[in-house]
Parts: sequence; C-alpha cells; structure tokens
Amino acid sequence: RKCFYKVIFRMTSAGLQYQGFLESVMLTTLTTLSCCVFLFINGIMLFTLRSKLVFRETSRYVLLFNLLCADTMQMALSQLLYLLAACRVRLTYPVCGVLTMLTDLTNEISPLTLVAMSLERYVAVCFPLRHTAIITMRNTAGAIIVVWAFSSLNILIRVILLLDFPFEDLESLLMNDFCSDISMFLGSMSNHYDTAYTYFLFISASLAVTSTYIGVMVAARSASTDNASARKARNTLLLHGVQLGLSLSSTIYNPILIALWRIVTRIVFVRIQNVLYVCIFMFPRCLSSLIYGIRDRAIRLVLINNLCCRLKLSVPSVQAKVST
Repeated sequence: RKCFYKVIFRMTSAGLQYQGFLESVMLTTLTTLSCCVFLFINGIMLFTLRSKLVFRETSRYVLLFNLLCADTMQMALSQLLYLLAACRVRLTYPVCGVLTMLTDLTNEISPLTLVAMSLERYVAVCFPLRHTAIITMRNTAGAIIVVWAFSSLNILIRVILLLDFPFEDLESLLMNDFCSDISMFLGSMSNHYDTAYTYFLFISASLAVTSTYIGVMVAARSASTDNASARKARNTLLLHGVQLGLSLSSTIYNPILIALWRIVTRIVFVRIQNVLYVCIFMFPRCLSSLIYGIRDRAIRLVLINNLCCRLKLSVPSVQAKVST
C-alpha cells in the first residue's frame, strides 16, 4: 500500500509537469477562491454563534460552534497543503509533520462532535423532562474536552510511532514528495495504526448516530412524545448522518486515487484529483454552515443581519455624502 501511495504522489508531480501552465493556474485559482468563500461563510457563522447570549448558553449551539471551529481550521490547513503541493514546495519532515498532525486533529474533531450533537438531540426527544438536567453547559464543556482529548491522544500515538523512524539515516530532512499525511507514514506501524483507527472511528461513529436515529424513530411513535419535536429531531439526526458520511468520506480518498491511477492517464488523474479535493475535503467542511444557517430560524435571522451589516452601514454614509 505504501508503494502505491508513493507512485501516486510521483505521478501527481509528473502530471503537474504535463499540465499546461494556464490550466494549473486556473485549477489552483478556482479551488482557492472556493475555499475563501467557504471560509468566509464559516467565519460569519462563527461570529453569529458568539454574537448572542442565547447561542453561547445553549448546548447544541456550543457544540455547533466547536464543529465549525474544527471544520474551518481543517479547511484552511488543507488548502495550505494543497497550495504548497501545487507550487511544488517541498518541506522538511518536522514542518510537514506539524502541519499534517494539526490537519488530522481537526479532521477527527468533526465526526466526534457530530456524535455528541446526535446524543443531545436523542436526550431532548426521548428524555424531555430530564433534558435540562442532563444536557447542562458543564456537561457540554466536558463532552467537548473529551472530544479534543481523544483526538489529541490519537495524534500523540502517531508522533510516538514517528519517533521510531531512523531519521539520522536520511541524507536530508527535506522531503522528496510534497507534504501530505500519507507522506508521514514512514513505517509500516504508522500505516497499520492509521488504518485500524480509521475503521474504529468510522464504525463507532456510524453506530452511535444510527442508534440515536432509531431511538428517536421509536420515540416518535409513542403517544407521550411530541410528534412535531420528534419529527424535527429525526430530520436533524438524518442530516447529522449525511454530515458524518461526508466527513468520513476522506477515508476513501486514497483508495479512489489508487483505482483511478490504474485506468486513467496522468493528466486526467490530476484533474480528477482536484475535483475530488473540492468535493471530499472542502464542501463537507462548509455543509454545517449551510444546513444550520438555513434550517435554524434563530440563526438564520442573526446570520442574515450579520451578512447585511456592511450594506446597512454603507447606505447612511452614502446618504450623508449626498446631503452635504
């Protein structure tokens, strides 16, 4: 598997050489502009969630803020690595290790936070009388700490596995390929551990979201449950499942590249890789803002107000200039 990845990365570099300069610039510009738009939307959403006291003191909005923070950081770091690869900038192993570890850390926060958000909706529907007692701000903060601690522990284990690699035997710490998380799999143990952890995260998160969805479905058929509230929670959990699937879709990114490498030409491979990067890495990171910005009425009103803030401020100034 490691050999396949090395061949793919070398092919990508070779494919970029075969690309015309104009096409390379166009693809890089399009992905960068798309990333800037998504970062702007996420930034407005983060500001919106901190602008009102009700958002800062409601558990589900606090969890959403944590999710958006991780997605925004992951998107920015992924775009940075993409630009470094597109510009054929080679980093040293320590610098690349720091960037990839931060990217992996933020990438793993999203599915774990979605699990916490699903559990919060499950408690709200199935235990409505105990919801305020169970889902407190203290418990929410504890859940966020656990999510970050669990992800940080995974990164610490990866760093320990990297320390076993004999870097002193290398002629130079400068990398031969562009920086990526797979480039940092310098030993078979790192590769095996990453595969096992990915499967564990995918299965456990999927089971948690599916179980909460089934629990809400069962509660929705109960006469003692508010049908409207249960239906809304069920739809929310379904969206959480879609978000989880998209967040974990990055796990199939490398197998897709291996399959494409065998059947397409170099230039087609590079073009498809750019499309997959936008669809698998960038778009899912902006989905949370789009979903909650449109579905949640409270957020929607404040979000529109924040988006139109500059326009409202500019109109009086223009009128003042005209009157003078």
